[in-house]
Amino acid sequence: MNAPVQKNRLGRGLASLIGEPNTVETRRPPEGEQRIVDIALLKGGRFNPRKDFRKEDLAELADSIRQKGLVQPIIARPDPEVSSQFEIVAGERRWRAAQMAGLHQVPVIVRDLDDREVLELAIIENVQRADLNAIEEAGGYRELIERFQYTQEQLAEIIGKSRSHVANTLRLLRLPERVQQMVQGGKIDPGHARALIGRDDAEAFAERIIAEDLTVREVEALVQENIGPIGAPANKRKPREKDADTRAFEKELSDSLGLKVEIKRGSGESGNLIIKYGNFDQLDYIRMRLAHMNG
Repeated sequence: MNAPVQKNRLGRGLASLIGEPNTVETRRPPEGEQRIVDIALLKGGRFNPRKDFRKEDLAELADSIRQKGLVQPIIARPDPEVSSQFEIVAGERRWRAAQMAGLHQVPVIVRDLDDREVLELAIIENVQRADLNAIEEAGGYRELIERFQYTQEQLAEIIGKSRSHVANTLRLLRLPERVQQMVQGGKIDPGHARALIGRDDAEAFAERIIAEDLTVREVEALVQENIGPIGAPANKRKPREKDADTRAFEKELSDSLGLKVEIKRGSGESGNLIIKYGNFDQLDYIRMRLAHMNG
């Protein structure tokens, strides 16, 4: 008597003959799978924070690739929209230069990544390689914050920078578009630009920085003195007269500490108390007096 045909074995045999796709999902290892990929099957990343690809820089890299090949593989993921193609996660500049160099295939590390991981990895790779200008870097940070609800503290930890670096970089996006373009083009430094944040004349001031080749320190000094972009003093508010009680309070504190004390009135009942010291010994003396009061 013939043994019954095992349907599951027959099914697998037919599937292998007719090329039915395997329904079992396979995942690549976390570090990815290295392979050689046709350059035409790669496309630029949607989440790449780098937007500026200068032709002269690409030409220089293309010359290096012709001589030594593509030393560092491109990182990509399977294209979520087009099967058999790949979306670049990190290395788009190298991919563009490889095309200029006439390469038909390039080494690629293929990783399974979601959109959040793609953006995170693209920013980290570019920041570590110093491949982004400050505006591109800020745009990448903003994307992670707005799209994936990152905090500045989380960003700082992920990219290995201080929280103040993240905050100061994001502040550049408050500048007028024209000034941001000057930073992107390397015409002014981020340090110049940060000094102009919040100024109504930021664009005109940026033009002056370029025309006079001002240093960051010179710009900071001009801004602190409230000097306008054409070198003329801007309209300053006349400082408020200190009343007799305020002056008496300053004198009493100065006599008590033996140091110059200044009170600057703010709005309402607020203000600033400034104690001026001349050396670190005097600063330590202030610390001890305050600690004693607290104890």
